[in-house]
Amino acid sequence: MVRKGDGKAPGWGRNWAVMALALLLACLVWLLSNLSESYSGTISVPVIARCNLEGYQNQSSNTVLVSARCRAQGFRLIREQSRRERRAQVIDFNPSDLHRVGPGTFCVIGGVKNSYINQFFGEGTVVEAFITDTLRFVFPPENHKKVPVEVPMTVHCRSQYMQSGPFHTLPDSVTVYGEDSRLEMIEKVTTGRLVLNDVHESRQGVLSLNPVPGIRMSVEEVEYELPVTRYVELRSTLPVEVRNTPAGHELQVFPATAQVVLLCAFPLAKDPLPDFRIYVDYKDFGSSITGRCVPRILQLPAGVLQYRVEPEVFDCIEISR
Repeated sequence: MVRKGDGKAPGWGRNWAVMALALLLACLVWLLSNLSESYSGTISVPVIARCNLEGYQNQSSNTVLVSARCRAQGFRLIREQSRRERRAQVIDFNPSDLHRVGPGTFCVIGGVKNSYINQFFGEGTVVEAFITDTLRFVFPPENHKKVPVEVPMTVHCRSQYMQSGPFHTLPDSVTVYGEDSRLEMIEKVTTGRLVLNDVHESRQGVLSLNPVPGIRMSVEEVEYELPVTRYVELRSTLPVEVRNTPAGHELQVFPATAQVVLLCAFPLAKDPLPDFRIYVDYKDFGSSITGRCVPRILQLPAGVLQYRVEPEVFDCIEISR
């Protein structure tokens, strides 16, 4: 017996579902492909400025809406333009990029904004033109004062090496902010102890400042430099001269010679001993109660890092002519 059908080919419903699914997938692929392309549109970002400006809080009290005509992926443009509310971004500005236009008011103008495009709008966004011309931020004033930086340190140089100049930090002082009662108690800020052993070359590095409760500092770390060089030691016996003796007077110095030790940067450009002169100043003798004087030198020859004179004090006797 043959059963009559309903007029539809077998499997027609299943084929229709497959075709619909294929069409849907094709639409999704088309949409994703198109949204992956770059398009132009307006993006607006609320910005709070953060910057170490001496005498002011480090964060602006106002928020500036930064708008620009941007080229970005369609996904990003749709996401940015569909946001009704967005959290303000805190952007770190270089102090040199903020121009003061009034009490506590600073502006970012012109092409300076181009340096902050990635911070404003994120990576992969090309700004075609800024709609917001000037960014105006207000920084409230804050109690402050400037104090020196002190570095406690222990330095041991290798034999025949020594410090060839002053140790210094950059910056050598910082601005501290806080209540007046706290600021009055602060005379300096310190770093952690710097310990250097077997030093045989100049050293540079970074040191963190020790935090102070209730106090904000303009920087959190400082750079340091310790100049070190190799030296050679020279010894000699030199006569002790007398200078500024008034007419009709004579000053005799005992002993008449001194042992001199010079520590000189290696290698030596020239022998410094011929230019090294020791003398006793008659004015020092005149102001001395005991008649004992500390020797002086005319000038320190180039390349001499340190010197020592033995003995350190000389006996002087005035003889009237």
